[in-house]
Amino acid sequence: MPANKAAWLPEAKAYPLQISQAPYTSPGAKEIVVQNAALGLNHIDYMIQSFAFFPFDYPLILGEEVAGTVVEVGNKVTRFKKGDRVLGLTAAFLTKKNSDAGFQQYTVVEESVAATIPEGLPFETAAGIPLGVATAAAGLFQEGYLGLNHPSAKPAPKNGHTVLIWGGASAVGSSAIQLAVAAGYEVITTASPKNFDLVKKLGASEVFDYNSSTVVQDLVDTLSSKAFAGALDAVNRGGAVQASAEVVSKLQGIKSLATVSTIPDGLAETVIVKQVLATTIKDNAVGKAVFQDFLPAALADGRFVPLETVSVGNSLESVQSGLDTLKKGVSAKKLVITL
Repeated sequence: MPANKAAWLPEAKAYPLQISQAPYTSPGAKEIVVQNAALGLNHIDYMIQSFAFFPFDYPLILGEEVAGTVVEVGNKVTRFKKGDRVLGLTAAFLTKKNSDAGFQQYTVVEESVAATIPEGLPFETAAGIPLGVATAAAGLFQEGYLGLNHPSAKPAPKNGHTVLIWGGASAVGSSAIQLAVAAGYEVITTASPKNFDLVKKLGASEVFDYNSSTVVQDLVDTLSSKAFAGALDAVNRGGAVQASAEVVSKLQGIKSLATVSTIPDGLAETVIVKQVLATTIKDNAVGKAVFQDFLPAALADGRFVPLETVSVGNSLESVQSGLDTLKKGVSAKKLVITL
């Protein structure tokens, strides 16, 4: 078996991550093993490291998204073969298996949340895609959340309904805009003014400054005349979930809000608010609809445009400094590590 190496969190709140050997794990029946060429960095990683807010067993490997080459496939895998270029969402947050985490040379990925990537797409760009797409899809399409129609591999006709995406220039928000448009919905979004052009290019019909003192009323005025299909808060900061809930509470019809944030007290009781967990889509029809039916074709023909990625290191030893950079704040970009 190949030798494997990982960036380990040896105990709760340990700093920095420790680089050492890790077991190589063969795939289960419906899994693949990816030799990672690039790793996506995400806020959840430094939050787990800094605050240990979730009960994990240690030592622990973090990392939610990978891109690389398939080196082994399970005996029931039908979509992939050895040598395929893929991106994948990791499932370690749910499975509690270090073999399923991203910050290592070889990661076990479930077939349902992996996608082939075209030859012209760099691994670094691909590594910034999976978590944002999966989180957006979980909120937009799962039953019990917004429950929207699934995105289409071909351009979808407009269905006359409108979705609010709060934070359209984030990884989740930019993915959500494109997924919703691909499913036939009009998208109204928020962003900082410097990112207005970006979110419009991704498909948003209108964009509002989330720092404006009148943004809630401006959104209500705009959405009141439309067939409202629900809202997704795509950013875990700045009172986004409270503002989103206030908008939804003032509209007629659908009262659903999906959020990446922990749900605070004091939201309007008329609004149905649910927190999103990306990995839940691996076990239902949404995973297939997005990672199998939509994403490979949309990446190949350019209908899905990933956020700009910035490589902040070229080894596992760079993961910690990359997370430190991410913690300082990044706008409309994804930070990745090249291996």
